[in-house]
Amino acid sequence: MTEFTLHYKTSAPDASKPLLEKSEKGFGRIPGLHAVMAEAPGLLEGYQILHGLFQNSSFNAAELTVVWQTINVEHACHYCVPAHTGIARMMKVPDEITEALRNETPLPDSKLEALRTFTLAMVRKRGEVDKADLEAFYAAGYTQRQVLEVILGVAQKVMSNYTNHVAQTPVDEIFRQYEWHPAK
Repeated sequence: MTEFTLHYKTSAPDASKPLLEKSEKGFGRIPGLHAVMAEAPGLLEGYQILHGLFQNSSFNAAELTVVWQTINVEHACHYCVPAHTGIARMMKVPDEITEALRNETPLPDSKLEALRTFTLAMVRKRGEVDKADLEAFYAAGYTQRQVLEVILGVAQKVMSNYTNHVAQTPVDEIFRQYEWHPAK
């Protein structure tokens, strides 16, 4: 398989240079995922936009983590599971939530478990969720807006998970301590 280039500000296509500067400013470094995505400026820009939109959704930090990690684990993303483990810690999400997501064990909160179940249904059924899926999600206290915001989270994670699969993006040093392998 061909190795994908990890671009930095000196090697990136011109259209990606300001996007990498934005990444460095926001994260204090250029994440490996962004370095790979820089080869296609539209992909990196789209990912950054979706990331910002999803972070500004109606979900709180724990709920964002549930959506992100549910998708990362379902897609078996070797890069995103460790990265979002570290990000969850930075966002002060309780470790028991992160560990349950990584290990595919029940979450300690029924509302968060309903969010995970719905997110999995959305991914596994490719958006063709049924009435029972929606009713269970609504019964847990979620809304139509949040149904649509899960779709936003799925779109963001498809971009990152698929990129990491094809590029075999090396896990950033800061997140290597959270290495993860699928249970399946």
